[in-house]
Amino acid sequence: MHHILCGLAANPALSSELVDRLISIADDDIAAGLSCRADLSRAQAVALAERVDESAVQLAYEGRLTAADIDPSAWPDAALALLDQGVGRPEWARLLVADPVRERREKLAACRGLPSDVVDTLAADPDVRVVAELALWTTPDVAARLAAHPHAEVRRAVASNEATPPAALAALVTGEGLPAARRCLVCDREETPFVHDRQCPRPDCDLLPGASCDGSHQSTVHVMREAALRNPATPVEAVVGFVDHPSMQLRWALAARQDLPQQACARLASDPTPGTRADLAENPAIDDALIRALAGDRDPDVRRRLAHHPRVPLDVLTHLARTTKIGATLLPRIAASSPTEVEELATSPDPATRMLVAQRRDLPPEIRDRLADDPDAKVVKALAPHPGLTEAQLRTMVDRHGVRVLAKVAANPDAPPALLEDLLRHEPAVQKVFREVARHRGATASALVACLADKRARPAAAGHPALPPPVIAELLADTDWQVVEAAAANPSLPLAVISDLVGRQ
Repeated sequence: MHHILCGLAANPALSSELVDRLISIADDDIAAGLSCRADLSRAQAVALAERVDESAVQLAYEGRLTAADIDPSAWPDAALALLDQGVGRPEWARLLVADPVRERREKLAACRGLPSDVVDTLAADPDVRVVAELALWTTPDVAARLAAHPHAEVRRAVASNEATPPAALAALVTGEGLPAARRCLVCDREETPFVHDRQCPRPDCDLLPGASCDGSHQSTVHVMREAALRNPATPVEAVVGFVDHPSMQLRWALAARQDLPQQACARLASDPTPGTRADLAENPAIDDALIRALAGDRDPDVRRRLAHHPRVPLDVLTHLARTTKIGATLLPRIAASSPTEVEELATSPDPATRMLVAQRRDLPPEIRDRLADDPDAKVVKALAPHPGLTEAQLRTMVDRHGVRVLAKVAANPDAPPALLEDLLRHEPAVQKVFREVARHRGATASALVACLADKRARPAAAGHPALPPPVIAELLADTDWQVVEAAAANPSLPLAVISDLVGRQ
């Protein structure tokens, strides 16, 4: 019964009276569904929050509760949610900054636009985790001040903050102009020198695997530098020297930066770590010469990521399509192709190239129709979901290529009901077809009933509004809770059944 009520909470067919009745019996799970209802009134939102305290946070984020509805002493987490969105009241921040629950002070520290006195109090919080959270999100002037904080964990957070002034970030990278950090999370808790066991058996230990300190706070300093190298606000002059650093993590951190000189990018292109080269391959800042060099990389992930580069030359991309598994996706360079380039791609003698352009969903009708008759099943499979294809074209695809294109044809938004039914009866069957039909807007009642026979399609079919109401009602007794919730949320569930189910509670 509980899963039924959870589904009913999201059912758009519920009357306001039935929503009120569900609110009166709601628990955390039912409240989660009710909180997302588009028709929830302000009075109902307040009543739901009073019934289930935890729902007040979601209601605040959904915009159902406003500052006028919230007492921060009763619903501190909801007050934090509004402060997080910039619509809370300043006096709430002054109240919550003294909250004995550290997690709430951390949440407050992440809020923007706090009063300056609250920021000063948070910067002096006795728990360094609160100060670090402030450092991660605060304004440039406060971040610059916290860059010299005696605790290395705070400095690590400052290094990740993109609002931190460039001079402070450079100092964190080089260590010049800053006093040495005096503490870190490791030496706060352990006698040094200490290296945290990667297989630590202590259930209450939250130190990261491999965290270490010999008095220089080396693991935290290393992570701080990595964060600063990834931070686009860190001056490039302070980071280029790390392209040959012995640390793989620090070299890798540079690969996605878009301000590196080409010479530094070239050094990273020969990095022994495939992940570094893969991040570099997708970096919009690399030039054509480097793109062409990376196209011959021995690692398939590097070549795959290069295919996603927004400026990869088409001749390089078509070469990659022949040698690399790119997947069924529309690549940025293909999406940006000119009409002339689209024509050239569509008429290529290479099916891998034609398959790239077939992923577009805005092809001119003449090109779309030409690709629909393509002799290669991979091309037709990529094109099959394209809107505008006729029933005759879709049926021809199935006749020519069979099971290889069936699921993609079923995914076509213009596939007519009769075709969907025929796809379900195809021999041999393709199970993914059932899932596609189950969520297709044009699926008929008989097609949806057939989809119920497939375990993975069953939940989607149970929630489809074209499913016959008596069948929906029967599914409320299903053994799969996902099917039960989907059926209960189905707007075609008869109102008499809904009223009876709520009335039992």
